[in-house]
Amino acid sequence: MPEINVLPKEVYQLIAAGEVVERPSSVVKEMIENSVDAGAKSITVEIKNGGSTYIRITDDGCGIARDQIKKVFMPHATSKIKYSDDLNSISTLGFRGEAMASIAAVAKVELLSRPKGDELGTRYVIAGGEEVEMSDAGCPEGTTIVVRDIFFNTPARMKFLKKDVTEGNSVAGIVDRMAISHPEISFRFIRDGKQTLITSGGGDLKSTIYSVFGREFSSSLVDVDYTVNNMHVTGVVTKPSASRKSRAMEFFFINNRLVKCQTAMAALEQAYKNSIMVGRFPGCVLNIECDASFVDVNVHPAKIEVRFANERPVFELVYYGVKSAIETQDTPKEVHFNERKTVVNSSGKLDFMLRDDEKPHQMEFKQKSSENFWQVVSAPVKVEPKPQKEEVQAYTGMLDDVKKIADDITLNAPEVPLVHGQEQQAEKEETPALPTVDIPDFRVVGEAFKTYIIVEIENSLYYIDKHAAHERMNYEALKASTEINSQVLLTPVPVRLSKEEYNAVTENTELYRKCGFLVEDFGGSTVLVRECPSMLDGEDIEDLIVETAGKLLDGKTDITPEQMDWIFHSTSCRAAVKGGDYTSPYERELFVKKLLSMPDIRYCPHGRPVMIKVSRYDIEKQFGRQG
Repeated sequence: MPEINVLPKEVYQLIAAGEVVERPSSVVKEMIENSVDAGAKSITVEIKNGGSTYIRITDDGCGIARDQIKKVFMPHATSKIKYSDDLNSISTLGFRGEAMASIAAVAKVELLSRPKGDELGTRYVIAGGEEVEMSDAGCPEGTTIVVRDIFFNTPARMKFLKKDVTEGNSVAGIVDRMAISHPEISFRFIRDGKQTLITSGGGDLKSTIYSVFGREFSSSLVDVDYTVNNMHVTGVVTKPSASRKSRAMEFFFINNRLVKCQTAMAALEQAYKNSIMVGRFPGCVLNIECDASFVDVNVHPAKIEVRFANERPVFELVYYGVKSAIETQDTPKEVHFNERKTVVNSSGKLDFMLRDDEKPHQMEFKQKSSENFWQVVSAPVKVEPKPQKEEVQAYTGMLDDVKKIADDITLNAPEVPLVHGQEQQAEKEETPALPTVDIPDFRVVGEAFKTYIIVEIENSLYYIDKHAAHERMNYEALKASTEINSQVLLTPVPVRLSKEEYNAVTENTELYRKCGFLVEDFGGSTVLVRECPSMLDGEDIEDLIVETAGKLLDGKTDITPEQMDWIFHSTSCRAAVKGGDYTSPYERELFVKKLLSMPDIRYCPHGRPVMIKVSRYDIEKQFGRQG
């Protein structure tokens, strides 16, 4: 029979520490929560090497009396609760008394603290759970804690830490969340000697969100302030037009405590139903205020999960609060146009000017070599500048308007009848040779709803979903390419991400490169896309990066063929012609010919059919022609 052993102190401390201290970010979270509970109005967080070698947190809170300092690092010692009944109504962020003891068990810790009104502070040093030094110290009011060399005495744990940039991003994510949950506190974050975040501490939530997440996210927000069932929800949500491809920007707090709340998440997304597209998600920063006895936070060592006495009031609070906010405050998106002049010159090219002080430009309409859809190429026209005005660089960001003009020209141009097998010489010169596959005789009957091309082949009609078909064509082209053709973007596309998304993308730049994207770390939770596959429209890049970042967060961390496959899915979908887009008879003819030359294409990458067959027999049967 095995003997039962009583574990020594150093062993059970290491086991207990494993539940609380997973990585540097968990250390930062616990210590920031202590600073908040201490009434701090200003908190500074500094890390080096992702926090694995150095973490310093300074606050201006109430401080710790000298005779209490040793108790800080004792297991189950806390000032937050005293009796068992206190667990039924926890109002502080910390309460277990495990965090500091766990941190001291696996790291070297130095504490400096001076209570308000005291003339002298205290310096206390503890490493691996053992006291090293205690002495007088001159220090400001409040508390400073320095944590060095996490897991120095447990090398097996240390090897599971990720790269410094990954751990640093995780710490930055914790600081971001704590800052938006407490806008009344000024947060300052210093990373490897560089200040990357500072908030005012003025109490304005939107100002804090601007400091943390930037202008684009903060400008899309509407206020939420709603009370029902003796509960109150406040914060902000994004307008439906600013929806995202992932849930990474959904932040929920219960009594200012960061939590994962499936009930609140479901209520939020239900409130947006029929307002945003399927597969897209809102962003939010929502704080639910309720009686402390209504929620149990003593569920998980990290205190990130909570349990409600009754979840229905929580769902109703968030649902009606958000629904009311977006219905009353969301306004239609405004589009502003500059005054333009357009002229078609004698050569058939299009000249345009924005204002009197800009150069005219010409627009030529050419065909892409593979998809046979129109693209616009601009070239400056040589003109004499007006002597009374200074030349300025011509504006080239008018593709949307020029496309409309191109469509008008196509609509009004005389149609050239096309006969199968008798293409014009120009088509032979500009259109690449199609694979040598026997293409059946066909006749394009027309197009329904600007989405479905109707084709007659022998005794059947085929309805082709042009978006699904084009998407599959693009997908097969990407898969077949040994090296994907990329285009250098004239203006690199900045993509602002959450800290987790940013970390996922910057760790997988090689994966993006293999898929035709040149993605660079731009800092500040932003990546810069300098190149993308040539088939992709630049306007789709931001959504694609956000979408793929969300999938990387789902646990796909290795560069595998499967990962490239779903990046190809996203790229081919965005590069495909959209349902509702106008296609000329000429384009339909070429499109059908290319599709029929690829007999293996029967479904889009998402599994939807690209064409549906209706036989002549079935049609005639409906008209009573079959006896």
